[in-house]
Amino acid sequence: MFTFTFPQLLQQLANGVTVGCLYALVAIGYTMVYGILRLINFAHCDIFMMSMYFCYYAITVFSLPWPIALVLVVVATAVLGVIIEKSAYKPLREAPRISLLISAIGVSYLLENLATVVFTGVPRSFPAVGDMQEILTFGEVRVMKLAIYAPIIMLVLLFSLLFLINKTKTGMAMRASSKDFETARLMGINVNKTISMTFLIGSALAAVGAVIWGQRYPQIQPFVGVMPGLKCFIAAVIGGIGNIKGAVVGGMLLGVMEILIVWRFSALSGYKDAFAFIILIVILLFKPTGLFGETFVDKV
Repeated sequence: MFTFTFPQLLQQLANGVTVGCLYALVAIGYTMVYGILRLINFAHCDIFMMSMYFCYYAITVFSLPWPIALVLVVVATAVLGVIIEKSAYKPLREAPRISLLISAIGVSYLLENLATVVFTGVPRSFPAVGDMQEILTFGEVRVMKLAIYAPIIMLVLLFSLLFLINKTKTGMAMRASSKDFETARLMGINVNKTISMTFLIGSALAAVGAVIWGQRYPQIQPFVGVMPGLKCFIAAVIGGIGNIKGAVVGGMLLGVMEILIVWRFSALSGYKDAFAFIILIVILLFKPTGLFGETFVDKV
């Protein structure tokens, strides 16, 4: 018979919130790109992976102080996202939607195999950043400082992004472009620049998520982004893909439910990753557009 104490529940909730924040940060990138291009950017999980390697080399190999290293990692990852958009997606702007999808899958495989060649497939240990891995004790509850930092970082970035989208000209351009490219161009909006800005912001958030992920799961290899990327995509779909607040709620919900299910059914912990897909199926059976989704009219 399953029994638990209140401190144990708090322990698992803290773990779930931490994982949920990580899912949310990366899911925002998926949902922003889909909101404008109606494209599932499958390369996003590999941008996540590349940012982990950027951080590893910046801190471990080049011995940079971690604050400087983190700034450089976010900038480098954002630039990588823009380069991918310019080289792999922009030339196909007027092509059929399936062409963009195939290009995204191709970029994903390219990054994974490039990382295997350049960084080798040998797993590496992700460096500690600040005191995030320090353990705090509250009675019977023991949590990493990461459990406190992750929600704060996620909320600060979320509100900053919402301010950008709702209160600035750049955000207005993003919202207009998400409705109709041609009308946005007639209003004087540079759609290409707006799309590049979307990739830049999404990639930068993925970099932050990758660094935090590395503090909780400190191992890197070329395919490290595959499963987190799938789960973050699931989080975006659960929340209603195209909706930023929905991506955050979906990420938090997925993280908490995944941890609680594994805790309750510990004998099935080996099937932990499958629970994410089961949760997705159950939610979509009752809410096909996700929790906060809306029906989109495709841009033609």
